[in-house]
Amino acid sequence: MRFLSPGWLALLAVVAALIVAYVVVQRRRSRYAVRFAALPLLERVMPHGPGWRRHLPAVAFLLTIAGLVLGMARPVMEVQVPRERATIVVAVDVSMSMGAQDVTPSRIAAAVTAARQFVAELPEAFPVGLVLFSGTSAVTVPPTPDRAAVTAAFDRISLGSGTAIGDAVLASVEAVRSSDDGADPPPARIVLLSDGANTTGTPIPDAAAEAAAAGVPVSTIAYGTPTGTTTVNGESVRVPADIEALAGLAAGSGGLAYRAETAAELEAVYADIGSSIGFRTEEREVTSAMLAAALLAALVAAAGSLAWFSRLP
Repeated sequence: MRFLSPGWLALLAVVAALIVAYVVVQRRRSRYAVRFAALPLLERVMPHGPGWRRHLPAVAFLLTIAGLVLGMARPVMEVQVPRERATIVVAVDVSMSMGAQDVTPSRIAAAVTAARQFVAELPEAFPVGLVLFSGTSAVTVPPTPDRAAVTAAFDRISLGSGTAIGDAVLASVEAVRSSDDGADPPPARIVLLSDGANTTGTPIPDAAAEAAAAGVPVSTIAYGTPTGTTTVNGESVRVPADIEALAGLAAGSGGLAYRAETAAELEAVYADIGSSIGFRTEEREVTSAMLAAALLAALVAAAGSLAWFSRLP
């Protein structure tokens, strides 16, 4: 929180002085009562005193003053507000290594399930595209608000050899460009999930530079366990995720890098990405809320004083 008129905060010193004065007066009053009155007599005269409640009006009154001071200082807070629009392209690795079963039931099955949920939970106004890649990449679904088209494409996935991560990024950037109407294009983001290294096509640094130049950050998800294996031509082949390469792609394009080794972790990653895409942080003045709190405190002070002392504070 920050304040647009912080000079008013100096008045909080007055509030602090009033608190000190109140505590001092209460202590002196207690010592005076014990010194000049017999305790049994006091108990008969005031058998049902308000106890701790006698301090409530004073506390509420001090909170009222503090709230008014903070309101005059014009507080500003960062709040999350929904984006009006954004273009999202999901790029999913469909290379043979995604058939590994170190993630139940398999990497590709878990990836598709999580991607479906991610797409379904994005705001309806966001166009979503889908790029599938192995040794080659293709824009399977151009960015569209039609969620059914994206969902149907997941049902047609088939695994292939090779991993062209760089080409997938370039295809995704081109899909974003082709969806722009040329006037005030919306922000865009590529979400790329892969479990392997770039084995063919455009080098990752070149693809990252192209995405950065287009203003389209790439958030990467390195998916799979370090000990994952798959069978190729009857032989078991290790297929660990290339975490460093994917992190470099994210950093070079201005995106974020994530790692997921289980289906649950992948869902959590997509949820985090969805929050960062669907909302933006803005500063908003909350003076009215602060003054409302001060008014509420004033009402509490008045109600307590009338209820227990039959007078206003």
